[in-house]
Amino acid sequence: MKEILLVAFMWFHLTAAIIWLGGIAFILIVALPAAKQVLQGGAGGLMGEVTKRFTPMANLSILFLFLSGIFLVVINGNFSGEGLEGVSGAAMLLKILLFLLMAGVHFFRGKVLAPRIAKIQSDGEKARLQRLSLNLVWLNLGSGLVVLLLSVFVGAR
Repeated sequence: MKEILLVAFMWFHLTAAIIWLGGIAFILIVALPAAKQVLQGGAGGLMGEVTKRFTPMANLSILFLFLSGIFLVVINGNFSGEGLEGVSGAAMLLKILLFLLMAGVHFFRGKVLAPRIAKIQSDGEKARLQRLSLNLVWLNLGSGLVVLLLSVFVGAR
């Protein structure tokens, strides 16, 4: 029974990671450049709609990553002192910290930064905050790729 639960929660965990990180990569590498090229000045409207549709999936993915991650740590015994030793323990700790950073960035952008951008009248200030928001998305993509790399260290033990 333990193995079935482990496989199910690992599947939920990996699926959530693929949806969140894959969505970020798709938006940054495919959708945004294509929208800017084809729509030029109207790219913001399209990207606003894309973001509106992606955000609930990202939120759900974050929740699934959090819950399944806790379950996987508990069922694998990684919460004990010996589970946090060595390279795999350091990798697990860094994975958790990066996940928390990524979730914090995601919710900061959605709950704090996006409403501020929407209210600003000054084009210069709006452009500056939009660049900040975009840079934070790039930060999340890079952090997510590092989390994937760290997962190899954790899984190889």
